[in-house]
Amino acid sequence: MSRPCLEKEFAVSDGSKLFYRHWPAPGAEGDGTGPARPRGAVVMFHRGHEHSGRTAHIVEELGLEDFSFFAWDARGHGRSPGRRGDSPSFAVSVRDVDDFVRHIRATYGFEMEQIVVLGQSVGAVLAATWAHDYAPPVRAMILASPAFSVKLYVPFARQGIKLLMRLFGNFFVSSYVKAKFLTHDPERIASFDADPLITRAISARILTALYDNAERIIADAGAITIPTQLLVSGDDWVVRHHPQHVFFNRLPCPENERHVLPGFYHDTLGEKDRGRAFTAIRSFIERIFAMPPYKPNLTAADKEGPSARAAKWLQTPLPVRSPKAWAFAAARAGIARFGDWSDGIRLGRNTGFDSGGTLDYVYRNRAGGANAVGRFMDRLYLDSPGWTGIRTRKILVEELIALAAEALRAKGVSVRLLDVAAGHGRYILDALAALPEWEYAVLRDYSPLNVEAGAKAIVERGLADKAEFRHGDAFDEESLAAVSPTPTLAVVSGLYELFPANAQIRASLAGIARAVPPGGYLVYTNQPWHPQLEFIARVLTSHRDGDPWVMRCRSQAEMDLLVAEAGFEKITQRCDEQAIFTVGLARRIA
Repeated sequence: MSRPCLEKEFAVSDGSKLFYRHWPAPGAEGDGTGPARPRGAVVMFHRGHEHSGRTAHIVEELGLEDFSFFAWDARGHGRSPGRRGDSPSFAVSVRDVDDFVRHIRATYGFEMEQIVVLGQSVGAVLAATWAHDYAPPVRAMILASPAFSVKLYVPFARQGIKLLMRLFGNFFVSSYVKAKFLTHDPERIASFDADPLITRAISARILTALYDNAERIIADAGAITIPTQLLVSGDDWVVRHHPQHVFFNRLPCPENERHVLPGFYHDTLGEKDRGRAFTAIRSFIERIFAMPPYKPNLTAADKEGPSARAAKWLQTPLPVRSPKAWAFAAARAGIARFGDWSDGIRLGRNTGFDSGGTLDYVYRNRAGGANAVGRFMDRLYLDSPGWTGIRTRKILVEELIALAAEALRAKGVSVRLLDVAAGHGRYILDALAALPEWEYAVLRDYSPLNVEAGAKAIVERGLADKAEFRHGDAFDEESLAAVSPTPTLAVVSGLYELFPANAQIRASLAGIARAVPPGGYLVYTNQPWHPQLEFIARVLTSHRDGDPWVMRCRSQAEMDLLVAEAGFEKITQRCDEQAIFTVGLARRIA
């Protein structure tokens, strides 16, 4: 190859160091042979079982001389650490993608809008999941034969794998695919068979999570606003075509492209006639970079678009003869008859399943009930996906509060915290307890019951001289702007998810922005999706007059846009394992 390949490592969130390759743009150091600064960066994510060395030919054959290229070895692959073919979870691997791109930005000086993401097979699913969950404003995304649905061929294989995992824990599944079914290129076939770094096994938890996340991303593809090119291999033996087309048809960006490549096997970018694919990729990148970065118009996403339509549908009664209507009616009757046996369900019925009291109960995570059956019901209730995600969200909020507080102290700025809707205050007081030093905290809530409970908690923790609980409306811009002492770190957790209209959110963020000076921070949460959204809407009640608890899931792109409009710059983000909840950290800019 004409370009030198530099071998590097970068640190991910748990401290592990993953291996990657970097091919600088020729003359990128200003030696007169090329651009003094690369035009952009292409970040590549390899197929399952493979590693970054298998993508090296792309750098030369794509021929983008004014772009730098990067490619990683995913956890458990190639020269990166971890058990072969495994990862702590699929969500961890998606966060690794975020860590990798952030490392490239910080180390090599690329802006997000200069970055193109190119993923193949499993790498394409990771890239698409990252695009959905983290909403990175990269310039474009190219997905080659994304493994949204792997052909396992054995009947009920997926269900069988999940059952075996329940019985025996994680195990490994060996790939049945021979190299001759990946590509028609004899050299690629021979190199695959001889490559000692090929990982032929994949862990069952990653394989099942690959399916689960692919279904989620396809269902909510309308939330992905990045200009996307999809390359479909026409004779793919490994993955199914149909989910790829469903995914593409739901993408909203008008700049998207789809190319079906007849005769291609699964290794789209390693096929014998791959020049056809590279011509399409090169043309797409040149076209996207010839225009301004695409900025989606999400200002009216609460009134029109996928999430608005979904929320409206949840507010519409089901037909009387619908089996779903019968099932939900039975669930409501069961809760009315037996719900009071469970302490948590009884509390939800009395105060609303989205009330501060309910959240405090979920945080405590101690099952209680009137009898043994009630306690069993309560444990199932507390272990539901949403409540499990809520408890993880608490941990992630505490993590980002600590990160922001550390950044403030490093600048010599006192940590003065404002929580605009603290509920009973448990999560924020726990976060403050973990900080080495902080000056003052103002906790607010609209509910007098929450204010009373929170004020009592402050006294019980011996913090009356450093914190206070005040009654306040989180959507009152003027009262937020006038908060004293001036906060340097604002927190809004679990609030905006409960309100579908963006006007309220804008007023709240505007007040926070007026209160927090430039250089201060905002920790904010979001709910991009929920697996039990319809059950919640048709069975459970809200704290607002006992109305049905209907939620509109904001895409991460929409939430980040609202935060940016208020004058904050997003720095980093965390997700729970199911990506139900996200927690973002943003810095106030001038």
